[in-house]
Amino acid sequence: METLQTTCVIVGGGPAGMMLGLILARNGVDVVVLEKHADFFRDFRGDTIHPSTIGVLGELGLRERFLGLPHTSVGALDVVVNGNRLHPIDFGRLAPPDDFLVLAPQWDFLNFLAEDARRHPNFRLLMQTEAAELLWEGDAVRGVLAHGPDGDVEIRARLTVSADGRASGLRSQAGLRPRRFGVPIDVLWFRIPKPDDLPAHTLAYVGGGGMVVTIERHDYVQAGLIIPKGGYTELHAGGLGAFRRAVIDAAPHLRAALETVTDWDQVKLLSVQIDRLPRWYRHGYLAIGDAAHAMSPAFGVGVNYAVQDAVATANALTATLRELGPAAGSDAEVDLRLLDGIQRRRMPAVAAMQRIQLAAHRTISRPEGVRLLPEPMPAPLRAALAVATPAVQVVSSRLIGRGLLPESVSPELR
Repeated sequence: METLQTTCVIVGGGPAGMMLGLILARNGVDVVVLEKHADFFRDFRGDTIHPSTIGVLGELGLRERFLGLPHTSVGALDVVVNGNRLHPIDFGRLAPPDDFLVLAPQWDFLNFLAEDARRHPNFRLLMQTEAAELLWEGDAVRGVLAHGPDGDVEIRARLTVSADGRASGLRSQAGLRPRRFGVPIDVLWFRIPKPDDLPAHTLAYVGGGGMVVTIERHDYVQAGLIIPKGGYTELHAGGLGAFRRAVIDAAPHLRAALETVTDWDQVKLLSVQIDRLPRWYRHGYLAIGDAAHAMSPAFGVGVNYAVQDAVATANALTATLRELGPAAGSDAEVDLRLLDGIQRRRMPAVAAMQRIQLAAHRTISRPEGVRLLPEPMPAPLRAALAVATPAVQVVSSRLIGRGLLPESVSPELR
């Protein structure tokens, strides 16, 4: 069996894992990142790069290079409720230059981070390598046993970071159990051609008792139909006709494009869940991103919060990890107080956003919640909304674009 020695092994090549690995490697820490797939190409993942993440890229000197990749810059997002177009989100309310949102396939974002990280000799990205077991010495984690394309590999490390998502098996092995919150909805994701007459960037269409989320890409639209939790079986039994009707009820302009959905294989069920670990760490081990707190797709903040976890972790641990080094035979480890400090810093923002997401789900899961505004809208109500919109935009742009506790890369790590 091959054995590798490193300072930090990160399990999972998603936004949290790749951003943490990049910052650590740039600052002299020996790091190994494990990604179980052969590439980053998986559809129906978060495609929204929020202003705070663009800011982090700027702090690392990567902003302009990233914006040179194919992407769509979005200054504002509309919501259509029963035919009434509302303008609740305007990122122009944020301070420039990071006053817009980027829509880009997540695999492009991850490949970009990996390309920059590979420039550093102390960074290793092992693709097609899946962590199977934690390695223990007493009650401390000392790395992982992984299965790679050339056989098993033992990776011994001062710190093991789980960034392997909401289904993390390592966090269970570490004895950490998430608290789960009931979510009343699921999402059916599907792809359709981009209509020629597609309106301005629209986050969601609400109508007919339903809701459809839309994410624009270059020549197609990734869309999500919100359904009641566990409602897929009933909808599937009604056939694709029932599925199309549910979409058209909320977003009539997608009728023609929906004709391209001819098989259920084109429709993917995302079982929405929200959970978080009461404790994120133990000796030699830390969970971040979805492994520590699964966010729902609401407001598209999952990537943003994963990146902020990575930045907070790098800020707190880089100096210590650099001092520890990868040398074998020592039982020196990261002080638990540092790991606890990361959780204490990130938990308030995570818990608050999850409460907001749960409230949003409860609203849209009730018929009266998605029939908020009649069509046509009475003049007094239209006037009241016009007055309230600027204040709503100030709050929403901050909440969605920056987050409740945005992280910045420490000056000494930039």
